[in-house]
Amino acid sequence: DTLAAAVEVRSVNNRHLKVTVRGSEPYPMLEAELEKVVRKHVRRGTLLIHVRVQRKGHTPDLVLNAAALAGYLRQLREACADAGVPQHYYDLLPGVLSLPGVAPESTRPGAPPDDEWPVVEKTLEAALTNLDRMRWDEGRAMAAELLHLHKQIGDELGAIREHLPQVMRDYRQRIIERVRQAVADAGVSVEEHHLIREVALFADRTDVAEEVTRLTSHLEQFAEIVNKGEDGAGRKLEFVIQEMGRETN
Repeated sequence: DTLAAAVEVRSVNNRHLKVTVRGSEPYPMLEAELEKVVRKHVRRGTLLIHVRVQRKGHTPDLVLNAAALAGYLRQLREACADAGVPQHYYDLLPGVLSLPGVAPESTRPGAPPDDEWPVVEKTLEAALTNLDRMRWDEGRAMAAELLHLHKQIGDELGAIREHLPQVMRDYRQRIIERVRQAVADAGVSVEEHHLIREVALFADRTDVAEEVTRLTSHLEQFAEIVNKGEDGAGRKLEFVIQEMGRETN
């Protein structure tokens, strides 16, 4: 009833865990303690944690630094007198309170009150639970999209595999006909078995059956990595996709 705590957690991708804390004092100075709580939920990513704490019905005691204030006033009076404009002394008084050291921004100790930290820790746990849920939802959506693209590539590859034998036969026949025509136009003759052997060697070098097999293997690895959902899946997928690109080219 007397204490309000709010914690906002923002996360972006990172291969390591990096935690930054902002907000009400003294929590920016308690980054290590807050990070211990974070590590229970998050293993990697750049996290910005904003902690806001308000004690209801309680106004913190603000203590002026009387010695610093007196020193500033004395110097200000002397400076105005030396400049020959003592009448401006009172005009400048409002700005004295904003000078460094006169009114400290916070008189809070280095650690929060005993009844405050449990509330902040519980609120941070709740925020991290929500963050986890959002990250999982996003991950599932990304996995579904990746597997959809995986299926499209697999379907296209299946069509290539089905047509490949006939394509190679047609390719060999077209080469033979073109060579025969070129030989006839040149008025020379070529032994049939020599022609067939050369055409077969050339066709073999242009056969993509091996690439189809390797790409099929890479697709299987791709699906396995996505479905396992292990840490570091992004790096593994990046490598597999590079290999897929080579076979496709």
